[in-house]
Amino acid sequence: MAKAIIGLCELEFYLPDSMSLKDKRSIVKSLLKRVHQQFNVAASETDLLDSVQSAKIAIVSVSNSNRHLQSMMQNVISWIESHYPQAMIVQENIETLY
Repeated sequence: MAKAIIGLCELEFYLPDSMSLKDKRSIVKSLLKRVHQQFNVAASETDLLDSVQSAKIAIVSVSNSNRHLQSMMQNVISWIESHYPQAMIVQENIETLY
């Protein structure tokens, strides 16, 4: 039986153009929805909920291949950088859990 591997990617963003929580939530909700649609992963805002110009999200996927998960998470990060330039990634962490 193949082993299930969980890929976890945590990203922290700086949102310089966000002037209110409404601005921030608009960006973050759009980003989360589009990442889910584009890559079929689970994504959620996990921290810094009351910060106007910072956000932290987690993206999770399950696979039987560590290489596939690492590649997918790097693709997600690249996609976010190209489609959401207003959300600057200041910290990223990718883990695989066996």
